[in-house]
Amino acid sequence: MTDLNAAALLEAHDRQLRPDVPDPVAPGVTVERDGPLVRVRGLGPDGFLTYRDLGGLTGAELDALILRQRDLFAAVGEAVEWKHYSHDEPADLPDRLRAAGFEPQDPETVLIGPVAPLAATLPVLPDGVRLREVTAQADLERIVAMEEEVWQDDRSHLAIGLAKEIEADPQALTIVVAEAGDTVVCAGWVRFIAGTTFATLWGGSTLPQWRKQGIYRAMVAYRARLAAARGFTLLQVDASPDSRPILERLSFVAVTTTTPYVYTP
Repeated sequence: MTDLNAAALLEAHDRQLRPDVPDPVAPGVTVERDGPLVRVRGLGPDGFLTYRDLGGLTGAELDALILRQRDLFAAVGEAVEWKHYSHDEPADLPDRLRAAGFEPQDPETVLIGPVAPLAATLPVLPDGVRLREVTAQADLERIVAMEEEVWQDDRSHLAIGLAKEIEADPQALTIVVAEAGDTVVCAGWVRFIAGTTFATLWGGSTLPQWRKQGIYRAMVAYRARLAAARGFTLLQVDASPDSRPILERLSFVAVTTTTPYVYTP
């Protein structure tokens, strides 16, 4: 599929990428179903709730579903994220989540772009910067250190989650770092979603002093080439406000927004 009509892309996104369930399931990860909802635990310190749609649930039935998740995670002392999309039904779902104690976090824009033209773009990097694919634990820890410098919070769960994914299926994702000497200045990974036309892009955080030098664009182009080599035709990204304009200049199309609603016991 290469049609860049936003409605068609959103339909493909919902049909092929939702619910967002790990496949294969890594050791220590559990996937459980509760009606239309899929509950994932063990990929990181927090749980994750995902679904394609809520099967028409409204009112008291929907409230009961939400409260079951809250109470389950409260009982085990874990936070949990309910990933809500702006086009999800019913329209009052955000109000019901807030009423149950789920707090909205910063929204992101879901963008989808074509693989072929991006893969045809030669990654251009500043002098002294190179891209390298990594799998070693030491490199995952270096990615965490970079992320923590950028965001000023604990990102140790990244190394844990990525290591589990590599153990489960090292062919299902590729992790790429941009390095200047011994310093990781940017990192991103691409997940290859089996049975779909999509590869999904993650990460992309860049140290402040290395921004606006084309590194993020080069990381996108490099991962597009990896996706093209495997026959994928579309790339999907949940983009921050900083990344969105860069991606739109690269022909990505905004199709919806997503907001994490987090319950913390």
